[in-house]
Amino acid sequence: MSELFFSRARLRPGHERLGPILFPDNPAARMGTTHRLVWSMFPRELSERPFLYRENAPSHAAGPTARCELMVLSRLAPDDAEGLFDIETKVFAPVLRAGQHLRFSLRANPTTQKSETDADGRRKSRRYDVVMAALKSVEKGAARAEARPGLIQTAGLDWLKRQGERAGFRLPDPESVRIDGYEQFDVDPENRRATRGRRAVHSRLEFEGTLEVTEPQAFLRQMTEGFGRARAFGHGLMLIRRG
Repeated sequence: MSELFFSRARLRPGHERLGPILFPDNPAARMGTTHRLVWSMFPRELSERPFLYRENAPSHAAGPTARCELMVLSRLAPDDAEGLFDIETKVFAPVLRAGQHLRFSLRANPTTQKSETDADGRRKSRRYDVVMAALKSVEKGAARAEARPGLIQTAGLDWLKRQGERAGFRLPDPESVRIDGYEQFDVDPENRRATRGRRAVHSRLEFEGTLEVTEPQAFLRQMTEGFGRARAFGHGLMLIRRG
């Protein structure tokens, strides 16, 4: 596996007033601007995205400056030619072993694929976020609102367990994993990508807890590739530390 870099980028002192512009309040707009900001730290001639990233609010900041930190895992060391950010970069080379317990934090766009029959009787595959897929079986109204918190937990946990089966980790205490922050975003407010009246929407969940590494190489490989979808827009980067 090629060398990896983990970087933390913060707005430089004196640039704090740019926070509301670079990190606007509208979630879809913020995903778009942070995506472009991170891309600006890498060579323009690249044909493939060499990074995962996550926008984080530093605990010591408040107001506009609370949206001024980016964490980036990349195959190339980032460079801010525009001088907007202070970037701290180190080689990412965790020493992992089977049976090791790690604390983790993950912001992801978890989805599942379902086969459906269209109006012409043809079977087609459609992708749903895991919470909406679970809610489809619950009658709309008060029952759905009541079921929603529980389904966020169970659907999110099932998705994370499946990720672990493929990615070399397990959850030693699944019930202790915290899952929240369920939000849906209209990623196409101008409706340019709508298909048959369906808007371009994606969702996210926040996961925090403890995992056990079962296959170190598989786990590190998946960390590099990211978890879930919408990885180009601030999802899929798993942060780990020793428990």
